Amino acid sequence: MTSGNILIAPSILSADFAAMGEAVQKLEKCGADMIHCDVMDGTFVPTITFGAHMIAAIRPHTDLLLDVHLMCIHPQNKIADFVGAGADMITVHAEACGSGLTETLRYIRSYGIRCGMAISPDTPLRNVYESLEWCDMLLVMSVYPGRGGQKLIERTLSKAEEARNFFERNGLQKDVEMDGGITEQNVGIVKDAGVNVIVAGSAVFNAPDMAQVIRNLRERT
Repeated sequence: MTSGNILIAPSILSADFAAMGEAVQKLEKCGADMIHCDVMDGTFVPTITFGAHMIAAIRPHTDLLLDVHLMCIHPQNKIADFVGAGADMITVHAEACGSGLTETLRYIRSYGIRCGMAISPDTPLRNVYESLEWCDMLLVMSVYPGRGGQKLIERTLSKAEEARNFFERNGLQKDVEMDGGITEQNVGIVKDAGVNVIVAGSAVFNAPDMAQVIRNLRERT
């Protein structure tokens, strides 16, 4: 991935859990660039979704990059399981890692896969400046983590813009991802903020023509 390309990462949180293999196959055929896998533990966020077994189950059904977004406490204890299940990237929350954030990012990288850092809407970017060089991608949450279908919180756009400026100012080639409430109608302002990886769940899976929505999310300005 490069910071110049617009990539679409549908979230399988909005897919039919009883037919997840077919869902990821369809996403690949419809032009998705990667698959966003929201893992929730019921503690860091109230919702429980799925674990490493789901990643292992869908891995044979797609060649797309699987980005596992851990919305979990003690994420460092889960990394080995998800690597073994076939994750290509693991994204951890700064809020869950605390003072061990940089160490956790370096631990993910030690497995030879990509690593991401996520920050929730109320976390200032300055809190994680010292760790940004260690992630391949910064995920700016544009909703509060824990459930799908929320509306985009527009004040988070300035955080994405700040991150893009930080990376460019420091000569860092990083992706900026945004997740939460992104639709065909507001994707233009998201891209204008410097975001190049677009996560969309219900906007893709609830559409009658998933391929067209993916194209629109990638191309609309």
